[in-house]
Amino acid sequence: MDILKERIMQDGKCYPGGILKVDSFINHQMDPNLMMDVAKEFVRLFDGLNINKIVTIEASGIAPAILVGYLKQLPVVFIKKKQPKTMDNMLSTVVHSFTKDRDYTVCISNSFLTPDDHVLFIDDFLANGNAANGVIDLCKMSGATIEAMGFIIEKAFQHGGDFLREHNIRYEALATVESLDDCKILLK
Repeated sequence: MDILKERIMQDGKCYPGGILKVDSFINHQMDPNLMMDVAKEFVRLFDGLNINKIVTIEASGIAPAILVGYLKQLPVVFIKKKQPKTMDNMLSTVVHSFTKDRDYTVCISNSFLTPDDHVLFIDDFLANGNAANGVIDLCKMSGATIEAMGFIIEKAFQHGGDFLREHNIRYEALATVESLDDCKILLK
């Protein structure tokens, strides 16, 4: 994903505390061509896995997840950060957002996450692994199987990848940030 790495270096902004802002092309304003390239790469990386559902957490993972679902012709379900009044059979867990430094109670209907589901989780960032851990919790509650996880960007210095490897979760990141020390972006 050289194009992704180029965009991170060109348009990404670093802020103190390990924050990488990619809001001009991934998670506020989106580059649809880049998102399609990201989705195609995820489809290629996870080809051959037994997947019947794409899952993400609102909001930044929705665009790439929908495109992966479109390319694979699979349903996409997103875990909500706010419980709708109309949600039946709700499963919930707490996820800490590194960027916003707050906890969210996230939820999903077990009508859309069942023991028959083999899940590919797609998200924008892998930092400390908090969102991934929330998905693991919800899948355990529902009986769904996590086949793999895909992240647009991994911040390797925050050890979310270590967490997933310890839990034997297969994952792929399309770009890996080794360091943001002194607000300089260092990619692997």
